[in-house]
Amino acid sequence: MAATIMVVDDRAGIRRLLLEVLQDAGYKVLTASGGSEAVEIIKQTKIDLVLLDMKMSGMDGLETLTLLKRYAPHVIILVMTAYEELEVLKEARRRGAAGYISKPFDIEELKKIIAAKLQAASA
Repeated sequence: MAATIMVVDDRAGIRRLLLEVLQDAGYKVLTASGGSEAVEIIKQTKIDLVLLDMKMSGMDGLETLTLLKRYAPHVIILVMTAYEELEVLKEARRRGAAGYISKPFDIEELKKIIAAKLQAASA
């Protein structure tokens, strides 16, 4: 059964791109335009991995990360950031992020990272 990935980003173009790329790679993909929507989805749906933007309007990435982990402690969360702010990334790790991806990202590298994280979790 295909893993379910949720893409959380306030930019529609990023959501659309990742939706297409990840569906083409065989994953079931859900998208959320912000933290509140992501939390509602994770309360109702089993998600295997989340790609979470750190800089969003409304609820920011760290707050979203905390809530996602509260409702789904075992979900794998990869944070996405265009700004490699060390303190924010350290805090994201402390709150349970499994790693980070720099924007702009290389699609092939992103797919490899996702596959490796999902494989490690199922081992």
